[in-house]
Amino acid sequence: MKLKEIVAILDGEVLLPEVDLEMEVPCAFSSDLISDILMCTKEPTLLLTGLTNNQVIRLCDMIDIVGIVFVRGKRPLQEIIDMARERNIPLICTNYTMYRSSGLLFNAGLRSCKI
Repeated sequence: MKLKEIVAILDGEVLLPEVDLEMEVPCAFSSDLISDILMCTKEPTLLLTGLTNNQVIRLCDMIDIVGIVFVRGKRPLQEIIDMARERNIPLICTNYTMYRSSGLLFNAGLRSCKI
């Protein structure tokens, strides 16, 4: 699924307009627990989370997170957006809950990541 489709499905807001919205996203994972994210993502993955601190951006340096969707209307501070810009990590905000966002993407054909 392309990133632009994900933005449309989630009625999302792209925080870094310079990112490639044609990028293919192979799978997704939803969590607010850093330990689960570290343990469960073994392939390029879109992360859906309510975490808006700098650790979520640093996770992308350790594992293959291809983009982050902030759920429940959460917005990261400008410092976090700047960190993502330096790493070319797409950031999307949605007002949908994590559960609804995950369900909408799954129903649209985006698979869960392999754990």
